[in-house]
Amino acid sequence: MTDISIDCKGLPCPQPVLRCKETIEKDGPAKLVVIVDNDAARENVTRFMTMQGYTVQAEKSGSDHIVTGLRADGAGSEDDCTECAVMTEAEISATVKEKILVFVPTEVVGSGDDELGAGLMYNFMVTLKELGDELWRVVLVNGGVKLAVPGHRCFEELKKLEENGVSVLVCGTCLEFFGLTDQRGLGDVTNMLDVVTSFQLATKTIRV
Repeated sequence: MTDISIDCKGLPCPQPVLRCKETIEKDGPAKLVVIVDNDAARENVTRFMTMQGYTVQAEKSGSDHIVTGLRADGAGSEDDCTECAVMTEAEISATVKEKILVFVPTEVVGSGDDELGAGLMYNFMVTLKELGDELWRVVLVNGGVKLAVPGHRCFEELKKLEENGVSVLVCGTCLEFFGLTDQRGLGDVTNMLDVVTSFQLATKTIRV
């Protein structure tokens, strides 16, 4: 197997992950080096490569991040990357009656008054646990990523859901935009490939 290096600097989400996916599917390299230029891309690429069986290390070089993935057995094939990073073997094989995805693209519910909307969002998060085991994943994008920051009114409720096994994905590009990358206190940094795949896997979607 050949060693491959790909330069993903300047590429918007989810292009770095898609480039990784394409390279692994096509070439199955024993060593894959990916160069990105922001924290969100670094976390997304690291998580994706780890899910594909690579041992991953990331280091910073100037303004760039160099993510290096190694396969312990030196093996690689097209079949190794048939699923996206959000899919684990347990999820693929599980037979769950319902897998409810909650999509949160905002910090408030509705429009008209933000104070009222913030209160409604809190009430919504408190009540989500009533979905029980059918609640599978919460995806936070745009202003919704602010809910993943400690100190936000909804943070503790989301944390409880996560501790009870609910997957929480937080948009990396959105965290970067709001300057909140280092303040995230829960969930996994995600990209649009993960989000799209989440919609595909869910049996039901709720949009706030």
